[in-house]
Amino acid sequence: MSRPPILQLGDPDCEDSNEAGGKGAGLATMTRLGLPVPAAFVVRASVLADLLDSTGDRERVLSFLARAGEAGAAETARAIQPLIHALHLPALLSDEIERALEQLRCKTGVAVRSSACVEDSDTASYAGQQDTYLNVKEKSEVPDRIRDCWSSFFSERALFYRSRHGHLDDLGMAVVVQRQIASDRSGVMFTIDPVRRRRDQMMIEAVWGLGEAVVSGHATPDHYVVSRDGKVKQVRISAQEVAMRADESGGVAQYELTPEQGGARVLSDAELGNLAALGRKLEGHFASPQDVEFAFEGERLYLLQSRPVTA
Repeated sequence: MSRPPILQLGDPDCEDSNEAGGKGAGLATMTRLGLPVPAAFVVRASVLADLLDSTGDRERVLSFLARAGEAGAAETARAIQPLIHALHLPALLSDEIERALEQLRCKTGVAVRSSACVEDSDTASYAGQQDTYLNVKEKSEVPDRIRDCWSSFFSERALFYRSRHGHLDDLGMAVVVQRQIASDRSGVMFTIDPVRRRRDQMMIEAVWGLGEAVVSGHATPDHYVVSRDGKVKQVRISAQEVAMRADESGGVAQYELTPEQGGARVLSDAELGNLAALGRKLEGHFASPQDVEFAFEGERLYLLQSRPVTA
């Protein structure tokens, strides 16, 4: 590998989606803008292709991808994923990952997040197509989770989605390793109202705990509509029965909420106004409406992702 395999969020290359993937590049840009982003590093997107070159499997993988239209996504995934899982991480890469983990100084676990180069474009977000592993506690497990993220780029679901958007032969897959936020509250903000197609207001949704409760269908978020200047226009509180939280032993666990806890409003007017201000800053920098993921650890707000709002 001619270039260092690990990028820090402050590295200039990390703002290039061809190097850090869409998610990694977005985090690097937000970091440069001085926004509250959890500490992280990125395994460079070219590492996967380099490893496939070293084993002689790159052409095999590309050949399988070229025939995916005939063979189908499921058969193609079955052919490629074992090759990815069999990749051995060289000593240089393993050492760099270990050093980068030490520099994070995490007392908690880390989130290992897929970051495809074709991800988060203006036309296709690829959201949820690749895997993320939350609250990985043991450093020794991180290389395996990185390999799992690479493999998820060739899952049946991801291949089908990519075939619909013309990126099937792409091997650019970075991986973000980020301090796990012990989210008390989390959510998503759209800097436009995508439901009503209105640019004069923003839509924010939030849950108790990790946002995984929404992804898994276990919780319905509170729904807020705010004006561009952050004034609250609409509040719809949802009674949430469960929350997902980082488990002490690793991974995430589901916790029951009392009616009083689950029925309380998740975000205050002041917090909504602060989010709206950050949304305006992101939208101004990226010159397009943004889909922003956020989390509160105690009273401290963190931004976890920002990508263009797509159809």
